[in-house]
Amino acid sequence: MKNLLVLYGGKSNEHEVSCISAANVCENVDIEKYNLYKIGITKDGIWWLYNGSTESIRNGSWIDDKQNLVPAVISPCTVHHGFITFNKAAHTYEITYIDVVFPVLHGKNGEDGTMQGLLTIAGIPFVGCDTYSSAICMNKTASKILSEKFGIKSTPFIPVFKASRSKANEFIKEAGIKYPVFVKPQSGGSSVGITKVKTEDKLDAALDIAFIHDDCVIIEEGVTGKEIEVALFGTPDEVFASPCGEIIPGNEFYDYDNKYKEDTAQYFAPARLDAKISDEVRKQARTVFKACGCSGLSRCDFFVNDNGEVLFNEINNIPGFTQISMYGKLLILAGYSFSSIIDKLIEIALK
Repeated sequence: MKNLLVLYGGKSNEHEVSCISAANVCENVDIEKYNLYKIGITKDGIWWLYNGSTESIRNGSWIDDKQNLVPAVISPCTVHHGFITFNKAAHTYEITYIDVVFPVLHGKNGEDGTMQGLLTIAGIPFVGCDTYSSAICMNKTASKILSEKFGIKSTPFIPVFKASRSKANEFIKEAGIKYPVFVKPQSGGSSVGITKVKTEDKLDAALDIAFIHDDCVIIEEGVTGKEIEVALFGTPDEVFASPCGEIIPGNEFYDYDNKYKEDTAQYFAPARLDAKISDEVRKQARTVFKACGCSGLSRCDFFVNDNGEVLFNEINNIPGFTQISMYGKLLILAGYSFSSIIDKLIEIALK
């Protein structure tokens, strides 16, 4: 049996979502194939090996379960090839060899290449994109520009750095972007810090919110049409793209509360698209996956406007694994079980 380590939590504004996703992953790991270890990272960046229940991870109470918490860190030394636990009372430490890591870490300090860099230095195989690809996918501007070089069209957008925020409206006019617009942190996920701005006088307040989460934001022209998602896994040479899924937000847009707290959004799997357009979306999703150098897994999001034009929105290299997350739903629609998806991702990581 191989030793599998699931990482969850993290110093991120998506900490809670990570815990929910990780609990679902842990509950679907084949325990006849893998010895499962769980390391949680607090919002303060403290690492703990956790031996308690997945339900405690899901509801966030794991951090208070002191009897099941052991201080632990991943060693950057390739000889260790795993993590170190500490026994404070005995002043001793123990090394646990790990065959593969599944980083179920959403957002900064987990999805942006930082954790991937540590695991690469440690020499431990891991599920998902490498350091470079993770950084590209996390940066909305970079992924859009790179994908554009491969013929993928996005909705009109501009990046705005904090130092030049006073000129944001001027930049919007110069780029010919029309209201309503979406103001987003350049690097982030789960719709955290995003505001839909309908008129120029509301822009400054939206920038205030977005700049809390990043020093650069992007401003995108709003699209009237359908929100479409595609689940992907594989390598740049061989990418599987799921059937398309469609989301109708219950709010102004598919925001954080709509995704994880409320149950008002509508989901269609497969999406209500003409077969030709659906094939085109899946083709473009595979192209974005390759353009960004992805491996393992990703979820690619698009808009299909009222004219049937496909527009790339963003790519998420560690998509949610919650019960309502589209990634799992779409692969299950394609004939995979949740457990078989996890098996496949681990298999790709080990190769």
